[in-house]
Amino acid sequence: MRFLRTTSTQRLLATLAGIVIAVAGGTAIAVAASSGGPVPRPQKLADAVHSALGTPTVPGISARITFTNHLISASNIQGSDPLLQGGSGRVWLSPSTHQLRLELQSDNGDAQAVVSGGHFWVYDPGANTVYEGAVPARANTKRSSARHETLPSVSQIQTNLNKLAQHINFSGAIPSDVAGHAAYTVQVSPKHDGGLLGDAQLAWDAARGVPLRFAVYARGDGTPVLELKATNISFGRVPASDFSIKPPSSAKVVRVSTPATPTHAARHSSKHAEVTGSAAVQRHLHFTLVAPKTLVGLPRQSVSLLDWAGSPAALVTYGQNLGGIVVVEQDASKAHGLPSGTSSGSSEHAHGLSLPTVSIGGATARELDTALGTVLTFTRGHVAYTVLGSVPAAAAEAAARAL
Repeated sequence: MRFLRTTSTQRLLATLAGIVIAVAGGTAIAVAASSGGPVPRPQKLADAVHSALGTPTVPGISARITFTNHLISASNIQGSDPLLQGGSGRVWLSPSTHQLRLELQSDNGDAQAVVSGGHFWVYDPGANTVYEGAVPARANTKRSSARHETLPSVSQIQTNLNKLAQHINFSGAIPSDVAGHAAYTVQVSPKHDGGLLGDAQLAWDAARGVPLRFAVYARGDGTPVLELKATNISFGRVPASDFSIKPPSSAKVVRVSTPATPTHAARHSSKHAEVTGSAAVQRHLHFTLVAPKTLVGLPRQSVSLLDWAGSPAALVTYGQNLGGIVVVEQDASKAHGLPSGTSSGSSEHAHGLSLPTVSIGGATARELDTALGTVLTFTRGHVAYTVLGSVPAAAAEAAARAL
């Protein structure tokens, strides 16, 4: 994990902010030494970040890990799936060879993710499906590497933290103990509406700058909704054989197309090709756009054209931050995997989930209600709608019925 070592200050801070860019106001969760292990000396956050960025790259990492996932109610999960229910497992990482292996164990089989030789594959045991593809190439590698080798000063880091503080709340570097290692933990939450999100925490090894724990909390809940933490970690070179495993031969294979790194010309062209505004977007659609100026009291913020697997679609946003609502509209014949209007009250079973359905103006909607937000999909006429946001299910349903 070279993240803290090789990432520029701006990118590091942006990553911390991006984790909870709209997380609401500052649920304070006490972080302290939980197992009586070593705790580092107190430091200001800028000093702790500077130290982490300046640590030498570790030759390799192997660790026992625990993954917690309380996003979805247990009543909506069929069987035992570590991707949906969480579980324990192991991780191996070789920074010099850019190889990674993650394993989560369950009664239905092990979920695996492997990155090696410029390719990746992820195995979902619940669906007996492997997703594979190529790792996107990095542009301007030499220039990027040279930039990362320049260690920012403490004052530069503090300046960026001051800028970040205008948009989010964050703690100092909290001395802590993670998996028996002296660590620093930072808590972040935005200053503005974050919907159902509470805050996020990131802990890293004080001596090596290696992330040891990441957790996300729902608003008003002291138990993490998502958490990935090391329970036993060692540092040293990892044998190549640990990355040479293959997915089960019986698994269905799904090829994942990853975007190539755009050239400067392509980025410039894409920027000027952006289509926004109700009238401009409508001209590209084969159906009538529904985009009221307000939706359940939230003002419309934007209307944008999307390329949905080669088919034009519309993205309409309401409100601000994660307290807002997003609506995607597309041709129903191009909307793969959306419900087609089965009888109300039925359930949809897919990939280990049993999703309830609700009636939206006579149409049957499939609803994914999680601790951090709601996704609602339904078809009306020849248009497929997706309504999502970090809002309770009742709010998403009200927005869908108002369309």
